[in-house]
Amino acid sequence: MIVTDLDNLPRQVAMTDGMAKAIAFLRAAQGRTLDDGRMDLDGERVFALVQSYTTLDPAQTPLFEAHRKYLDVQYIMTGEEVIGWAPLDRVSVTQPYTEVGDALLGTVAEADLTRVLVPAGYLAVLWPPDAHAPKLSAATPSAVKKIVVKVAVDA
Repeated sequence: MIVTDLDNLPRQVAMTDGMAKAIAFLRAAQGRTLDDGRMDLDGERVFALVQSYTTLDPAQTPLFEAHRKYLDVQYIMTGEEVIGWAPLDRVSVTQPYTEVGDALLGTVAEADLTRVLVPAGYLAVLWPPDAHAPKLSAATPSAVKKIVVKVAVDA
């Protein structure tokens, strides 16, 4: 997992064609009003999911997810959230991996959980070995506008 801003990201990740498309899209999205939903950037290889939601109550047990086919670039446009992180081998699987949705779901013991604050203007890059629980509140539930760019691991 990497947490950074758009200016520093190109120095921190391999600049594949897919990642370059993700970064270009996020730069173009800054300051714009985007409707929630999917936006194709390169078919199934690179696409964006624009989301608006209220972060979860911090007392809730986070549900972790992990992917195989895609890495996530989760960019916070407005608001802030905590993303829970843990190594995939620390997840107690509650829903085995399914290709539809490209995810497995599970829980992580509190001792194995790292909570990372991601404020507006910052992003997290999560690879397949990075189990993650997005949408967590920093202190109290708050409104967030986020873009998740899905980049195929071979893109």
